[in-house]
Amino acid sequence: MSSSTISLRTDATLAFLTLDRPDAGNAMNRDFWAALPERIAQIRAHPDLRAVILASSGRHFSAGMDLSIFAAPDPRIVSGEEGRRSEYILRLVEHLQSLFTALEELRMPVLAAVQGACVGAALDLVCCADMRYCTRDAFFQIKETQLGMTADLGTLQRLPRLIPEGLARELAYTGRKLDADAALRCGLVNAVFDTHEQMLVAVTGIAREIATQSPLAVHGSKRMIGYARDHDLQDSLHMMACWQAGMFRVEDMGRAMRAAATSTPPAYDPLLPADSCGL
Repeated sequence: MSSSTISLRTDATLAFLTLDRPDAGNAMNRDFWAALPERIAQIRAHPDLRAVILASSGRHFSAGMDLSIFAAPDPRIVSGEEGRRSEYILRLVEHLQSLFTALEELRMPVLAAVQGACVGAALDLVCCADMRYCTRDAFFQIKETQLGMTADLGTLQRLPRLIPEGLARELAYTGRKLDADAALRCGLVNAVFDTHEQMLVAVTGIAREIATQSPLAVHGSKRMIGYARDHDLQDSLHMMACWQAGMFRVEDMGRAMRAAATSTPPAYDPLLPADSCGL
């Protein structure tokens, strides 16, 4: 499954979501914004998938928003009655934000593998991943500041929860680049690799390890970590108790224990498809 901008390949329990405009630095053109929700819907509907690897082809992960969008903007953004124009821009930005949030809300973990430039909207995108990895030549940049605008698709809300707030502010106010070593030191990425190939091999190995675990346990971990990020301690502890009361099942524990006793891989049932709603 592919478009001119994003390809989706599945391999048993893994999904490989790949930005695929290498000659354009994987810049996000209009086709990208149409294809992204389609790819996420395909992943969401696949019950056997346990992890998603978000990667890209070519030298750079992504140069961010394609400049063609700014060169030929939607007329509704730049003309017409002021109140209605502003209301339209509000809905447009919220819609684009929701496309990235949908990646964050997938039931399985998303592992981002970044090489070269990760600029502007690309940084918004990888901030939605559960974890990030990069090559030694990678850099991250809130480029919007240097273009005279405020980043609006999630970096300013998510990045200060991933790295020290003061550093996030410095990057936002200056627009300067954060290199791979600095990204590792501040915790934005989990590991740095010498080459793109080494990174993809390692990240795929981590994803396969995740895929051997109970998908219900992994999904619960993702939900509870995300909830704790957005709520205070007592609310998070209460939500954990509610989740366990509703989702705790001895079947997966029994399978894990039997697998450990026999030195065999455990076999867990997949989660039910998320989109049918029983209809």
